[in-house]
Amino acid sequence: MSRGCRLLIASLLLAVTACTGSSGTPAAPSPDVAGDIVVAGGRDVTGQNGIRQQLIDEWNEREKKANSGYRARLVELPGSADEQRSQLLGALQSGSAVYDVVNLDVTWVPEFAAAGLIRPLPRNVLNRDHIESVADTARWGDEVYAVPFNSDVGLLYYRRDLLKAAGVQRTDLSAGLDWGQLEDLIEEIDEHPAVGAYQKGWTTQLAPYEGRTVNAVEAFASATEGFHFTGADGHYDADIAQLTAGVAELRRRTESPYTLQDAVHSDEAATLSDFADGRTAFLRHWPYAYRTLHQSFEEKQLGVAPLPGRAVLGGQNLAVTEGSQRAGKATELIRYLTGPESERCLLDAGFAATRTSAYTKDVRCPLTPTTPSASPTGERADRMPRDDEGRPRYARSILLPALQDAVQRPRTPLYGAFTQTFTAQLGPLLGDSPPGDAELAAALDAALKKALPD
Repeated sequence: MSRGCRLLIASLLLAVTACTGSSGTPAAPSPDVAGDIVVAGGRDVTGQNGIRQQLIDEWNEREKKANSGYRARLVELPGSADEQRSQLLGALQSGSAVYDVVNLDVTWVPEFAAAGLIRPLPRNVLNRDHIESVADTARWGDEVYAVPFNSDVGLLYYRRDLLKAAGVQRTDLSAGLDWGQLEDLIEEIDEHPAVGAYQKGWTTQLAPYEGRTVNAVEAFASATEGFHFTGADGHYDADIAQLTAGVAELRRRTESPYTLQDAVHSDEAATLSDFADGRTAFLRHWPYAYRTLHQSFEEKQLGVAPLPGRAVLGGQNLAVTEGSQRAGKATELIRYLTGPESERCLLDAGFAATRTSAYTKDVRCPLTPTTPSASPTGERADRMPRDDEGRPRYARSILLPALQDAVQRPRTPLYGAFTQTFTAQLGPLLGDSPPGDAELAAALDAALKKALPD
């Protein structure tokens, strides 16, 4: 049977189905079944009994007092982000695990929505309090499929002590700098390197995983104003000229005079260790590193600034699974976990909050003021610098503007194919005999056209 015939038959069946309904209106949703609302997601970087678990516990106490018959239960999935995505896809497609709420990386929302694995939510789960760039990650097509839980954005961390040791006069970079200014600072340090472990100016995550994709997208977006790999519908939109400019910018950012050699094999944990050990003076990392690093460093030793150029938006969104038997109550749970007070709790614990009010208004966290530690030992020593209202000191002046100005990775149901192709195609650039910019851009263009077909 031809494809055209199959499409015609499918259309006729849909038409018959529509005509045989008694009223033409959708059936009312089934009532929720009391019991556990299972929330599945990755590891909480705030450590043992982290802030996510504390919020779940607080909601459970409220439900217990109300005698509602519902209880939320958090399930942390092991492995890397890519492995967690595969686990969730397999579980939801096969029905092998009963999850009601899934904590999705922002890049996964189009894929899970297009596959029918998560259900549309009421539009009013998003409002003007949500940071606009962050809220956009929760939509696909004309529907809202998720609610931003915690956000993420690339930041530049720097060692004030190493700058001072090299005789650099400017040790407060919080107002920001461009890539040329960063190179100048690295050259100053290299002329008068501090004794000890110092090797190169900066490090970032360039191993062949999502970290390489993030760093490359930041370079490509910085090279061409308004650059996007895909349009709003997920269609591949880039051209070779834009890709060539992006490759050139990524090459500049990863050149050996400035970049630690081990960065090519490094992920978030490795780069954090190299920076903390003094092997580099600069580090590209996520907001949670602010809390982690300040467990070992004082403010006079450590600083944070906006990332030069464009920074990529990260983070996780909460969605209700299509197969949930408690969809109504699960949506209620999501509203609580992503509400203004909960977002303030997440900010205080070291995450990037998704609501403007968490940064700017008198919104208080309802939990006990002791915040969790990022240490695997579970110790609660908190040395993170805070402002007069208890927020991380950099939150309002640096973190919030960075989130507002951040760019997204390609929004497409085929994101998995994109990032695998993108990461692999950029590998030769980081090798011993890298091709030219135009040559690599042409190969990248051809590969992405295959990975993201019309």
